[in-house]
Amino acid sequence: MQIRQAAGFTLVEVMVTVAIIGLVASISIPNAFKARETAQFNSILNNLRVIEESKSQWALENRKGTWDIPSDTDLAIYMKGSTMPLAVVGELYFLNDVGTPATATAPIQLGEIPAGGSISTY
Repeated sequence: MQIRQAAGFTLVEVMVTVAIIGLVASISIPNAFKARETAQFNSILNNLRVIEESKSQWALENRKGTWDIPSDTDLAIYMKGSTMPLAVVGELYFLNDVGTPATATAPIQLGEIPAGGSISTY
């Protein structure tokens, strides 16, 4: 007489597998959101650095002083593609005068900077 066992997984095996997948997801999802937020913040900082470099070059080439304020079109010619950097999360960029660093205001919270907070390279 032969006894044949059914092939497949037991309920306990399936439950353990689902629990492990849930644990891994609960650990990785917050890290993915944090990585995305950090990347957005770094992109905004990079855009501010590009604006600052363009302001310096504009001021040197046009013999402008510390209190002169360039326009978007003044700086665009010093940037790749002759265009201002694109907004990452809908932030607004403020060029300010040559002696003051450019700033950005993001509509969402990025790290410890609250929504509507000012972001600067310095």
